[in-house]
Amino acid sequence: MPSVANSDISRPFNFYLGLGIPLALMLLLLASDPTGIDFAISKLFYTSQTGFIGKHSWFLEDVLHDRAKQAVITVGILAIAGFLLSLLPTRFKVRRRSLGYLVLALVVSTSIVTPLKTLTAVHCPWSLRDFGGSETYTPLLSERTPTLKPGRCWPGGHASAGFSLIAVFFFLRDRRPRAARYALALALSLGTVFSVGRMMQGAHFLSHNIWTLLFDWVICLGTYRLVLYRPAQAPVPTR
Repeated sequence: MPSVANSDISRPFNFYLGLGIPLALMLLLLASDPTGIDFAISKLFYTSQTGFIGKHSWFLEDVLHDRAKQAVITVGILAIAGFLLSLLPTRFKVRRRSLGYLVLALVVSTSIVTPLKTLTAVHCPWSLRDFGGSETYTPLLSERTPTLKPGRCWPGGHASAGFSLIAVFFFLRDRRPRAARYALALALSLGTVFSVGRMMQGAHFLSHNIWTLLFDWVICLGTYRLVLYRPAQAPVPTR
């Protein structure tokens, strides 16, 4: 059997820790209700006189939400275009697998948000009585109070626009590790900035966005393991 070329071998990665830690954090969030922390942080951005401080912010809504989301969508479109070109006899052909991974990870990371929002029906802070709304707060796993307007706020959708770019880190890590680290820092920074911006507007609690980060990391890492990861083969003992 021909040996795998060194350029095709992935850099070592501890998947037990990479998947185990976020999954453990998910269980911790489910077991320990983060309501107290969520409310305490959201109240930093809220006053009874004016509501959430970012509710009418042009920068937060038009730039940090709409334009930033469009920029991330552009990244996804470029990835899809690159993958389609890789199906043709072009220079992208050698990157077909990695481009396919990038498209798959980005699509799955962002597409799970809407179904989960519909399934859980969690209300946004701005909809709750505690923050000037009309709805009653219920924890994630609790039965929802009957309402004519089910919530659509868990997990954080806009945060996923940033955290989904974790896929770029895994796309680059085996070929350009330095660029991959920059990509990871950018993805985490964007996801955090998007998260804080939406919290300032009353659209999400902190835990909503932490769930988004955990989901996106697990999806990007799991897809990387299935599609791209190529561990070094153990040497065959000679007799």
